[in-house]
Amino acid sequence: MSHEAILKKVAHKRKRCIVYTRVMGYHRPVESFNIGKKGEHQERKPFREACA
Repeated sequence: MSHEAILKKVAHKRKRCIVYTRVMGYHRPVESFNIGKKGEHQERKPFREACA
């Protein structure tokens, strides 16, 4: 079964989630960003700091 078929099958069970990110020291929902800030958020790359 393809990924798209699985998503269609369970679409009625899915809920939209609100993604928050930290901006200038406090948390804001990404959906409230303007177009430019949303673009910046999509370009971000997560990183993991190596253990000392």
